[in-house]
Amino acid sequence: MKWVSVCQVDEIEEYMPKSVDVSDMKIGIFQVGDHYFAIENICPHAYALLTEGFVEDGTVECPLHEAIFDIKTGNLESGPGCRNLLTYPVKVEDGAILIALEQ
Repeated sequence: MKWVSVCQVDEIEEYMPKSVDVSDMKIGIFQVGDHYFAIENICPHAYALLTEGFVEDGTVECPLHEAIFDIKTGNLESGPGCRNLLTYPVKVEDGAILIALEQ
């Protein structure tokens, strides 16, 4: 796996995720409690950035059609999301958030 630095921990708040572009992919960086998660940032139902959605209790709601996804697992919990989201391994080193990409 190749680890890529995408942002600093102080750029993320629990209810204010960050959108990043990595290798032509849009990825959302979310904080749940003391942990960070990286998920596919585009809702699979219709183009909408999930980082612009409503974040609550470890879930994110698509801002367009109310599909709800679990931030930790990427699983579709309800609504017209069509499928689960892709997730990416995350680690924190020296205040930087890194995600793992397959090579």
